[in-house]
Amino acid sequence: MKIVLFYHSLVSDWNHGNAHFLRGVATELIKSGHEVKVFEQEDGWSYTNLLKERGKEAITEFKKTYPRLSASFYKDDGDFNKDLKDADLVIVHEWNSSKLVKEIGQRKEEFGYTLFFHDTHHRSVTAEKEMNNYDLSSYDGVLAFGDTIRNIYIKKGWTNHAWTWHEAADINLFKPPVEPISKKGDVVWIGNWGDEERTDELKEFLIDPVQKLGLKAKMYGVRYPKKALKLLEEAGIEYGGYVPSYKVPAVFAHYRMTVHVPRRPYTKALPGIPTIRPFEALACGIPLISAPWKDSENLFREGKDFKMVQNGAEMEKWMERIIAVEEVAEDLIKNGFETVQEKHTCRHRAKELIEIYESIK
Repeated sequence: MKIVLFYHSLVSDWNHGNAHFLRGVATELIKSGHEVKVFEQEDGWSYTNLLKERGKEAITEFKKTYPRLSASFYKDDGDFNKDLKDADLVIVHEWNSSKLVKEIGQRKEEFGYTLFFHDTHHRSVTAEKEMNNYDLSSYDGVLAFGDTIRNIYIKKGWTNHAWTWHEAADINLFKPPVEPISKKGDVVWIGNWGDEERTDELKEFLIDPVQKLGLKAKMYGVRYPKKALKLLEEAGIEYGGYVPSYKVPAVFAHYRMTVHVPRRPYTKALPGIPTIRPFEALACGIPLISAPWKDSENLFREGKDFKMVQNGAEMEKWMERIIAVEEVAEDLIKNGFETVQEKHTCRHRAKELIEIYESIK
């Protein structure tokens, strides 16, 4: 069937984790025989910043890494009739404007496609006024990346139908190295500093333990303010800047472990949503230690697939243990990889999407 997707960006993952999942799901849908058309915002903030930082080289790398994928750039006042009139399924992501969301909804009756709204962020609780501006009255329902967000849409009356559609790892790219690779360091963290949503947590669960243990560590990502870079320098942690998602597996391969530090909205207001980073880390076969979050949907086997710690002291303990006891690291690698392969790949999510589509036809 023909599937048309409206997202913030397919080409750029600069401060835009949703691109990882979009690329993986679109690839799997195409491999399954579906026609997939992806529209992304012209001059979107992620794409603009990517070009500013890495130039056209980044676009060339994207095309080489994802030969099956391409994006058409659009403006909110664009003419989409040609692509919508013969579409079977249309999905509009929540980073699009309320104007576009409404327009695609208004054309549904004329063209007869099934229409979903896709939410992969925390704005349903942190920017409720913005979300209230979205007119979803013509939509068949919402795809939410966690039960808590799905329930919010129903409770607030934003939609009558919603399904949980978790993010997952694109195992075409996120996988362990074929041959063993010598380690460059002990701990690696890949993530964006952002809007003070986890500054204290990063210090407690990553920066301080690394400094106290004297470990060799490196942090990658964007939007690191001067005070963040100073914290890293004082702790002896190297800063690697922006790294494209498709280079992350190679980075993971050179370190003994990684750490997950959820943003505060996901631990306080939206429990049960790990975001995409843990899926990708486990798919790459690297031991993972996580700051606390509530796995209320039983996505993983806590303690087997990864270690959950409650404070900085526990983080220190498990960092030391993973380095000192080879069997501990090997068990985490084996178990985490196994769970992702069994339940949390973009292939699984593409299949789930088609099942949701068929359930309402």
